[in-house]
Amino acid sequence: MHLIKDNSIVVTKTQFTAEEFIQKKIELLKDEVEPFFAVDLEDVCNKHIRWLTSMPRVTPHYAVKCNDDTNIIKLLAYLGAGFDCASKGEMKKVMDLGVSADRIIYANPCKQSSYIRYAQEVGVEVMTFDNEQELMKIKQVYPNAKLVLRIVTDDSNAVCRFSMKFGADLKTAFKLVEKAQEINMEVIGVSFHCGSGQMTSKAFVDAIQNARTLMSYGIKLGFDMNLLDIGGGYPGNLGTEDYFAEIAAAVNKALDEHFPDDGNIRIIAEPGRYYVASSYTLATNVIASREMVDAETGNSKYMYYINDGVYGSFNCVLYDHYVPTPSLFAKNDSNEKHTTSIWGPTCDGLDCINQSIELPKLAIGDWIYWKNMGAYTISAAVQFNGLPYGKPIYFMSKQFWDTVKAAFQTVPRKYQVETSATRVNSSDCSYEIEDDMLPWIPEDFAEDTTVVTIQ
Repeated sequence: MHLIKDNSIVVTKTQFTAEEFIQKKIELLKDEVEPFFAVDLEDVCNKHIRWLTSMPRVTPHYAVKCNDDTNIIKLLAYLGAGFDCASKGEMKKVMDLGVSADRIIYANPCKQSSYIRYAQEVGVEVMTFDNEQELMKIKQVYPNAKLVLRIVTDDSNAVCRFSMKFGADLKTAFKLVEKAQEINMEVIGVSFHCGSGQMTSKAFVDAIQNARTLMSYGIKLGFDMNLLDIGGGYPGNLGTEDYFAEIAAAVNKALDEHFPDDGNIRIIAEPGRYYVASSYTLATNVIASREMVDAETGNSKYMYYINDGVYGSFNCVLYDHYVPTPSLFAKNDSNEKHTTSIWGPTCDGLDCINQSIELPKLAIGDWIYWKNMGAYTISAAVQFNGLPYGKPIYFMSKQFWDTVKAAFQTVPRKYQVETSATRVNSSDCSYEIEDDMLPWIPEDFAEDTTVVTIQ
């Protein structure tokens, strides 16, 4: 018997879509019905290539908060990305994978003092702030930090808005730069965030112009303003490619106008959902159903209960304002539709994924898959009621795998892990497959990563 476990990387001899991969997994493992993510690592690579070609002057620093999956971090680190970390835990996770401190920006404007101290201990110098109290706190804890002043933006067209919580207006920002000069703190640049899932380019253009104004003022005061952080908010769902292209074109034009490429400025961004949203497809199983008859019309309405919900992978419904769309396999996708609601498996009435949607009639045991489930899903999931949420199974074609497999080989740990962890060894498994179905690729990979291949 050969083993597939959660965290497996499956190498396919030909290119698979997420739907094809899910179908293959279901066919091979008929008795395994727990929810799982099909994670297309090739999609992440393609997103990185597109970023570099679309905005060549902007170095991406992946927003770990969006999806802190270790294999995503490993892959992006190998591809050359930096990282936006918002806490001690995120900094530690990234650095434990061998990422150097100079590739990290501590991009949380309001930080716990002990976390600032930790950043100092591990050498993370660059961090954001947006108010005088934070400036004075950093002065006391980490006087040699390199500061980036975050300004407010117009994020009214974003999925998730941040300017109500973070960012200084320009008038306040000028005063903060003056205060930093007064207390001898080093301000090296300006940052902004146009909101998560931003769908217009104007917010970026206006913010870049405001950043130029503030950085010019900082230079007059004697600061070496050499860093511009244009934040996150870049769309990453399937079907948003044109929006991203529009934003990239507008950003490039604004940068050329306000920050000519003279070698004196480093430009970074903090994309999160851009990289991972479309690469994760969630597969769920119908575990129960209920038929309801409308008293007025006599028509049947159906309630389906699946094995993942808003406390698990679908927490994006509550926290990210996401409206997930179910997809069915061909055998289930008939022309006859019924009014349907889809519910998670917990005992909470809040655990509703779709309140009303038109779907064909389904049976217990049928599979439903959900696209664009990589952003703000597993990073905030919990096992409420003791119920599991989707675990990732990664896949990539052999052609791509040969170019990036070194990313997943064991790397030396530079920092001691303080908390104990249970290590999954080769005898632990979630799935079993006969030898002739799924032969191993013998490679020297990290203890928690299994690599297999399928036809």
